[in-house]
Amino acid sequence: MSLAFCGNENNSAAYNVEKGVLNNGCFVDALNVVPHVFLLFITFPILFIGWGSQSSKVHIHHSTWLHFPGHNLRWILTFILLFVLVCEIAEGIVSDGVSESRHLHLYMPAGMAFLAAITSVVYYHNIETSNFPKLLIALLFYWTLAFITKTIKFVKFCDNGVGFSQLRFCLTGLLVILYGMLLAVEINVIRVRRYVFFKTPKEVKPPEDLQDLGVRFLQPFVNLLSKGTYWWMNTFIKTAHKKPIDLKAIGKLPIAMRALTNYIRLNEAFEAQKNKRSPYPQGSKSIWCALCWAFGRPLVLSSTFRILADLLGFAGPLCISGIVHHVGKGNNTIRPQIKILGVFFISSQEFLSNAYVLAVLLFFALLLQRTILQASYYVAIETGINLRGAIQTKIYNKIMQLSTSNMSMGEMTAGQICNLVAIDTNQLMWFFFLCPNLWAMPVQIIVGVLLLYYLLGISALIGAVVIIVLAPVQYFVATKLSQAQRSTLEYSNERLKKTNEMLRGIKLLKLYAWEHIFHSSVEETRQKEMTSLKAFALYTSISMQCEMFSLFASFKTVIIVSFVVRSTVKALCFEGTLLVPSPFTMYFCLPDPAQPLKVVNRKRPAREDWNNYSSHMRRPVNITEGDDFCVKITNGFFTWTPEGSATLSNIDIRIPQGQLTMIVGQVGCGKSSLLLATLGEMQKTSGNVFWNSPEKETAVDMEVRKRGSVAYASQKPWLLNATVEENIIFESPFNKQRYKAVIDACSLQPDIDILPHGDQTQIGERGINLSGGQRQRISVARALYQQTNVVFLDDPFSALDIHLSDHLMQEGILKMLREDKRTIILVTHKLQYLPHADWIVAMKDGTIQREGTLKDIQKSESELFEHWKTLMNRQDQELEKETIIERKTVLERKNLRRTRYSREALLKDDEEDEEEITESDDDDNLSSVLHQRAKMPWRACGKYLSSAGILLLPLLVLSQFLKHTVMVAIDYWLAKWTSDVISAKSDLEQKNCSVCQEFNHSRYSRVFSILCCLGIILCLVTSIAVEWTGLKVAKKLHYCLLNKIILAPMRFFETTPLGSILNRFSADCNTIDQHIPATLECLSRSTLLCVSALAVISYVTPMFLIALLPLAIICYFIQKYFRVASRDLQQLDDSTQLPLLCHFSETVEGLTTIRAFRYEGRFRQKLLEYTDSNNIASLFLTAANRWLEVRMEYIGACVVLIAAVTSITKSLYNQLSSGLVGLGLTYALMVSNYLNWMVRNLADMEIQLGAVKRINGLLKTEAENYEGLLSPSQIPQNWPDRGEIQIQNLSVRYDSNLKPVLKHVSAHISPGQKIGICGRTGSGKSSFSLAFFRMVDTFEGRIIIDGIDIAKLPLQTLRSRLSIILQDPILFSGTIRFNLDPEKKCTDSMLWEALEIAQLKHVVKALPGGLDAIVTEGGENFSQGQRQLFCLARAFVRKTSIFIMDEATASIDMATENILQKVVMTAFADRTVVTIAHRVHTILNADLVIVMKRGVILEYDKPEVLLEQEDSVFASFVQADK
Repeated sequence: MSLAFCGNENNSAAYNVEKGVLNNGCFVDALNVVPHVFLLFITFPILFIGWGSQSSKVHIHHSTWLHFPGHNLRWILTFILLFVLVCEIAEGIVSDGVSESRHLHLYMPAGMAFLAAITSVVYYHNIETSNFPKLLIALLFYWTLAFITKTIKFVKFCDNGVGFSQLRFCLTGLLVILYGMLLAVEINVIRVRRYVFFKTPKEVKPPEDLQDLGVRFLQPFVNLLSKGTYWWMNTFIKTAHKKPIDLKAIGKLPIAMRALTNYIRLNEAFEAQKNKRSPYPQGSKSIWCALCWAFGRPLVLSSTFRILADLLGFAGPLCISGIVHHVGKGNNTIRPQIKILGVFFISSQEFLSNAYVLAVLLFFALLLQRTILQASYYVAIETGINLRGAIQTKIYNKIMQLSTSNMSMGEMTAGQICNLVAIDTNQLMWFFFLCPNLWAMPVQIIVGVLLLYYLLGISALIGAVVIIVLAPVQYFVATKLSQAQRSTLEYSNERLKKTNEMLRGIKLLKLYAWEHIFHSSVEETRQKEMTSLKAFALYTSISMQCEMFSLFASFKTVIIVSFVVRSTVKALCFEGTLLVPSPFTMYFCLPDPAQPLKVVNRKRPAREDWNNYSSHMRRPVNITEGDDFCVKITNGFFTWTPEGSATLSNIDIRIPQGQLTMIVGQVGCGKSSLLLATLGEMQKTSGNVFWNSPEKETAVDMEVRKRGSVAYASQKPWLLNATVEENIIFESPFNKQRYKAVIDACSLQPDIDILPHGDQTQIGERGINLSGGQRQRISVARALYQQTNVVFLDDPFSALDIHLSDHLMQEGILKMLREDKRTIILVTHKLQYLPHADWIVAMKDGTIQREGTLKDIQKSESELFEHWKTLMNRQDQELEKETIIERKTVLERKNLRRTRYSREALLKDDEEDEEEITESDDDDNLSSVLHQRAKMPWRACGKYLSSAGILLLPLLVLSQFLKHTVMVAIDYWLAKWTSDVISAKSDLEQKNCSVCQEFNHSRYSRVFSILCCLGIILCLVTSIAVEWTGLKVAKKLHYCLLNKIILAPMRFFETTPLGSILNRFSADCNTIDQHIPATLECLSRSTLLCVSALAVISYVTPMFLIALLPLAIICYFIQKYFRVASRDLQQLDDSTQLPLLCHFSETVEGLTTIRAFRYEGRFRQKLLEYTDSNNIASLFLTAANRWLEVRMEYIGACVVLIAAVTSITKSLYNQLSSGLVGLGLTYALMVSNYLNWMVRNLADMEIQLGAVKRINGLLKTEAENYEGLLSPSQIPQNWPDRGEIQIQNLSVRYDSNLKPVLKHVSAHISPGQKIGICGRTGSGKSSFSLAFFRMVDTFEGRIIIDGIDIAKLPLQTLRSRLSIILQDPILFSGTIRFNLDPEKKCTDSMLWEALEIAQLKHVVKALPGGLDAIVTEGGENFSQGQRQLFCLARAFVRKTSIFIMDEATASIDMATENILQKVVMTAFADRTVVTIAHRVHTILNADLVIVMKRGVILEYDKPEVLLEQEDSVFASFVQADK
């Protein structure tokens, strides 16, 4: 067939110009080519020759500055223009198909216009990003010419009677409108930017974010095409493949997305809601209103995108239906009847009756639908992330104002707060992601039913009825799933709480042989959790069946939304939180005083001002004679809870300015409470607290503003997860001279010397890698370093031996602080320091017993003074410490082994230690985690699947294959049925037979029914197999892990951070419980669906395989690059969440310290940094997911297009049945749906299998040898009954590759003897006590107790027959009864007797419930001293014949300690008692004293004998302790 621009048929009107040249259609079309040629001619040289040298001098980052007005409108109009031009080309080709010759003028101008439109947008983009607007003049001319030429064509159509019934007329009209609008946009750019026709062009500055080189998240700044396809991520993902992604690579957040910006927005919304006059201004309704007001706009945009995408989704089935219909008729396009201007015109109906046109339309519809859908997802997740940052900041603000009582009374625990931050805020984020489903799903269902009704008639309504009937079932299943999920979470939290307590008290559990009790307790909770998980699995399987019947998505939304709404309410409820009268009524502010408070809010400024966060140091005050006090409390009554009785009453004290005040008194008399009351941490019921300030005296109501910074060292040391230096400096400027003086005063230099990286060593969470004494000294060093006028020290000597205490008192408190005229308040039990005090406050039972100087008390309270004197065991004279200090310098602190034993890593020698610590540091290092970029962890996958057992695994694989085979068979059978019906109908029409037999459907329907039933059964079997496999593996791995951990040697817990072990039980177990089964099911389903789809398409049209190869290669590279980037970003997302959660828990634990120092602002700033780091990682991960999905969807669209074109062609030439064409296209659509899910699930699986890998690593831990050489029958029932101990040449070490800590020790302890062991820190005292319990490695010698070598005994038997009290008091949450006797072996009278011995009977009797009174987590509702007394009582309960006390009275006042010593001597007169002492005077009454040094016995004799020897080390200790 011949080819010509205007066609060359005989009698062609194409060259007829009789009526004027503009009335010739071909000429008008040729005229339309001119503007396009003009634009290509002008712009190509500029684009390709280069004009970068002329670009603007303004420095902008990434060349993404989009500053011309109407930018997005221009892009949208250009995309519409391109689509209309494609339609015009197609219309030209189709209408020309019936002509004798080819008329190029029908589609060539449109083709040129298409090229010109692409060039125009590329040209515009380059001009805009390089900021050279004058070159836009070319586009102005182009749009003007295009508009004019297209208008001429349109007018000529009107003149010749072409109307709306012809498609070409409509397309030309649309093009006129589009060119006109683009011209208007161009004119608007000139009007606003004034770059031509005006004397002074308008100068614009790039946004702050683009000037900042640190901002690398460019989604808000790039053009529309890059936004929609995430093109800007290409460079990032390619770079990720070459080197790991770290925080530096992802940069900073843009200002609009930062937590502070979003917090301010949310706060403004809350304020706006508060100001509205309504009866319930703080109700849940107002919270939702505030959230919608702050973040609703992007959510509306996301929902609009979602509804558009859903409506476009119906284009696929409609186009396939049209293709099948036309293929059945042989694709015979209706021959157009109308011929105007020498060419044929067709209507839209005729245009759409071409199968190839429908295939192209289907392709474009898919591209647009997928792009819009991904945009909807992105906008929703971005909004959720912004909201999460705002809510986390708001929760943190709330924490900063929490009362201390909420934490100590157990009303709010650190775990609950971490749950709010880690889980509930994330649920809230996902709620925003799923929110558009709420209104998109109903639209989808309604439109779907209407379309089905249109296509199938009344049959479609049966489907609608099924959906309606199944709705209650779906709702029921959704509710049950939600309940199962909630109960699983509750049991999971309970299990973690128990596991956490078990791990924190593991040393005690092992020493008391209580592992089995706590093991069974955790297992019991795990069983309940597994029952909930089974219910969840069952309902999930039922939901899979629902999927077979109706739209699954709407159902799933109900579950997640209902679950998430609860989380939302929970998070916001806490945030505002004070009272929750009903589940959906929440209060954000303090209620009326008459209403009962749940969470007590501290007094605070009227308005939170983020601009004034930077805290200021208190300036020195000019003291006048009248203002000689620092703090004054008059008639003060203080309580922890508003409804509770007063903890402190009748407090009238005056703390002198610039002097040392000491507060003394018995355990639990309110010393620490007095400090906290002064700091405003307690609830004041009456009275006043006055702080001396530059202005006049102010009461505590104004305390927040007036009280300066107070350097506070709490009784329980609080340390940051930072370096030693950062902990001491604590955000203050570094002063080298002062820092060294503080280190010396706290005797920290020897400790710093043995740390792997000196003072740059990172301290683990809660100071896990330091001993108690080291933690306390760092805490005191922080207080000494600060340049504040007031210093509060709460019992700083409790964990220190006498030498360290003396040095700290002399060098630190007296020299550094008192000589500086700083006001010091010191709480202490060490009465020997009272002579140093300028002012003494004696407390008793929550009241002030006496205050004044020591001389005042000597005169007025001679009885009290004599009592003190007796306790001090010395004359009233100044202490002389020089000799002690001199001796101390001789001590080699490299052998301070004991301080290192409680640490995370033990020293081998200097070099080995360096290597060991470096390795463990590297393991925790973020960069090393990111460097593990191995391939798929197949070994972990094998471990996971093998844990399922021999039966489940084949069932799992077989059921999956069978299910998908049956699904393909169902679809194939339907296609065959359809084809046979169509061919039977066409045969009837050909035969023109009216009497012929009708088509018999019964055989087809029977087979179809059987296949469907089989499919439903296999779906259920597959679902149950997957869930059951998951549950079995989860149960097995947790049981093995718990067994391994609880039986692991103590060395394992000293070298492994607690957080790391706990993470295996929390995050990793949760992944194995809930995530891996779902991902595994999803991965296998999407993979098998894609494989079966490609197999079906290849079967229908083998030609498709040729096109599949390049697509498969592209697909492979996309997934390869994505998986690496996704893994890094996922790990970065997780690892940036960890510091955020640590910061929350650190803040909760150190609230009093932070508020005392007035450092709230600095900690808030840190929170913002952590939140932003986490959010930027989440945003990049979201963008990477969208990047993958868009590309996979586009490949899917290409698969559909190729499948459609090849199917249509084969059908036309090879008589392929229309049923198989429909089958092939339906499966092609499925590929586009499931391709990205396959890659996403593969990436997720890779990350999730890391949990199996980590748990598998812990399962390799070697357990302690619990078996003994002696059988139970060989061990006497009441062994040891006498308590005789023989130690023969004993050498022990903490590990086989470490140096010995006890060397060739020999001793003999007779039955009933009282032995005192003393020595400097690190001399091996504690190691000596641990050797009795085989907690250390005895590699030489032996210990014989009552004639039996303890090495031959089973560990359980040995440890259960001895008693020990540790230095650190450990209490478990539960009752007092459980803490004293978890084995439930004792009667109440025995427990009361033990409490009486421990001086606690009166305390417990006063508590509600007595022995059944509640002990909160860690025993926080008792003072430190009381906790230690409970631990004593616990040991007394056991009534064993050997009793070991390891520095057990460090936190107890001297009076109580003296009583205890007497009781121990009398109550245990017939038992062997071994006491390890800090205070040497406590062992003066012992029968024998052992003095240790560097792991050997230095002196071993009766105390009186040793005291008589002049050169005795013991004598020097006693002298120092006076």
